[in-house]
Amino acid sequence: MMLISIEMAASDAAWGVTGALVAGLVVAGFLVWAIRLGIKVRRREQDPSRTSPQPPRPDRGGGHDMSAHERREPDEVPRAADESERLTPHQLHSSGSRRSEDQSRPRWESGSGGSFGSGGSGAS
Repeated sequence: MMLISIEMAASDAAWGVTGALVAGLVVAGFLVWAIRLGIKVRRREQDPSRTSPQPPRPDRGGGHDMSAHERREPDEVPRAADESERLTPHQLHSSGSRRSEDQSRPRWESGSGGSFGSGGSGAS
């Protein structure tokens, strides 16, 4: 009696494994079919249209953000003439900074302190 129940349990497990294997093969076959269908449809489509040729770059290089290389200084908010007067958005500036009139780059002075505010002489 025990032998029959073991055989039945083994056969149920075998059917479960076989069913999972068959279902996996069906899913894999469906995926292969879908990919082949997609490739076939793609081959029948027209090539994407080409855009017109792009204009040449300017002689000075172009394509670079010049604002990253300029010195900026704070642009103060204008004061209202009267305390009761309110400033409207068009009276304010578009950003909190403006282009500095002095565009020279700051240079290190010899004998000045190093980085991180060490305040040392900078000379060893």
